[in-house]
Amino acid sequence: MVVFKSKIPDIEIPSVGIFQYVFSNPNKVSEDKPIFIDGLTDKKLTFAELKSNAKKFAGGLQDKVGFKRGDVLSIFSPNQVDYPTVIFGTIAAGGKVSPANPTYTAEEFASQLKDCGASIIVAHPHVLHAVIKAAAAANIPESKIFLFGDEVVNGILPYNSLFGEREAIPVEYTPEEVKETTAFLCYSSGTSGKQKGVETTHLNMVANVSQILAIEQEAHPGIVYMGVLPFFHIYGLNLLMHFVLVLGASCVVISKFEFESFCRVIENYKVSIAHIVPPIVLLLVKSPITKKYNLSSLQLIISGAAPLSKDLIESFYNVHKINIKQGYGLTETTPVTHLGLTTDIVYGSCGILVPNMECKLISEDGQEVGYNTPGEVCVRGPNVMKGYLNNKEVTDAVIDKDGFFHTGDVGLVDENVKELIKYKGFQIAPAELEAILLSHHLISDAAVIGVYSEQEETEYPVAYVVIQQNVQQTSDLSEEIKKFVDNQVAPHKKLRGGIIYTDQIPKSASGKILRRILREKAKSEFATSHR
Repeated sequence: MVVFKSKIPDIEIPSVGIFQYVFSNPNKVSEDKPIFIDGLTDKKLTFAELKSNAKKFAGGLQDKVGFKRGDVLSIFSPNQVDYPTVIFGTIAAGGKVSPANPTYTAEEFASQLKDCGASIIVAHPHVLHAVIKAAAAANIPESKIFLFGDEVVNGILPYNSLFGEREAIPVEYTPEEVKETTAFLCYSSGTSGKQKGVETTHLNMVANVSQILAIEQEAHPGIVYMGVLPFFHIYGLNLLMHFVLVLGASCVVISKFEFESFCRVIENYKVSIAHIVPPIVLLLVKSPITKKYNLSSLQLIISGAAPLSKDLIESFYNVHKINIKQGYGLTETTPVTHLGLTTDIVYGSCGILVPNMECKLISEDGQEVGYNTPGEVCVRGPNVMKGYLNNKEVTDAVIDKDGFFHTGDVGLVDENVKELIKYKGFQIAPAELEAILLSHHLISDAAVIGVYSEQEETEYPVAYVVIQQNVQQTSDLSEEIKKFVDNQVAPHKKLRGGIIYTDQIPKSASGKILRRILREKAKSEFATSHR
């Protein structure tokens, strides 16, 4: 079997329930820190308030509406600053959450309610008419419908009417229960066909957040994230709710996407990282509205859900000089399987596998293939769903006997990826630096490799160069060459490992640089140090 493993070392994944994990506060942020902020009203929800409100909601579910462990609550609402209270309150009560797309018709929502077996609904007042109709079709009484906000509407009570004095003790799970217990039922069309409930377990979510934390070296509690991705979708549910909370960062919530509001929120709240989708990237490039706002706080754009084109990436960076990268995933993988390490995207790439994940590619004729050969992307790891709800036949069709989920997407593993240098979370393509070196008038050949520094726990790019005949190999020249390259590249691509002179670059019969030989050579010739 040709199996590709993540280049990031495996991590230890906590065997705890979601509630215990997201409120573990590993970065020791203040209990008074605002985690979720309404971008329109400025309403803030601190770490302590969210934890307390979630436990009060859990207590109300248990005491006032008879909600039991394993019961299902469905949310039908655009993004709200209180959405996390309902999510984590339901989880604390031992329940499952089935978030739904608030643009669904009553019939579509009813179909999801029936399939997931929901007994409670929390909805936005603006969609109440559709909710009442859907609930009736699914035999859910109106007394089991609650609303975001503080108002009673047509006799339907606000969700916080369930709050009592009692804070429920969050349900805890054994390691085996963590692995088997479903926490979320998001709906996906899968690789084809009608919507299916994806059983995302506590382990799936805890694993994927842990995997992203291990690879997202830009992440820290001081970051302000843009909360524009829909929370009902696994992309927003994971990254903007679970990930933000365990990190102890802040998320500015936007209930409805309007580009001008989006730009205003970036300026007013000094948003530093925005998880978005390609159409928003396009607006950031094309719309004159961007010129009205100060977007200088943005440090990074992470795009998902659809591929970015090379032209759009280049246009975006040329206009804003803001780093951009993309990732890949599916509802069935909670969702992230691949994430870019670099701010300079390898075009067409969705990044590298997150830790603890494996991948194989299967060609159209059913053969497993290796490097540089397209095939269906199949992935295996702790973030792969338990299965499709009430649909063993389709589950068995997409998860094979070896535990690989067949995504239905075609990709390939570029052999050049093996050669990428990893400097502090950034990827550096040796070929790019080699092209610059070869443009120097005194260099006749060059090769770049990564040399690992134990002291700095990262790789540095080192250049082996062949100098033209009758030119002295001096330290002054090596410094000049180094500056020649450094002045033409982003800071993370600088030749921190320096220049090593050599008589020739080892190459195969086809002209491919034999970097393995250079790496062996470097072990004896080069003592890694920060330069």
